Amino acid sequence: MNDYHALRDYLMRQKQAEFVLSFEQIEEIIGAALPRAANRASWWDSLRSPDIQMPQREACLAAGFIATRMPDGQSVRFTKKKSVRRP
Repeated sequence: MNDYHALRDYLMRQKQAEFVLSFEQIEEIIGAALPRAANRASWWDSLRSPDIQMPQREACLAAGFIATRMPDGQSVRFTKKKSVRRP
């Protein structure tokens, strides 16, 4: 299993609210090849099956981002979650 702490740390340093990374860029960040499952859109769906632990999803959410695989099948869009303000 890949260690996605490096992805979390990378995302936490980002100032942009939204950006795209290729699978190749993500592999460079984590220092390992992504599993074949990364090619499936659902693998990057941050909001899918919250009861199933998926390390890539946990890393993105911990950094405050939602991940969505792009239609090109070769990249992922990261969008900063909106903060919920409490009174």
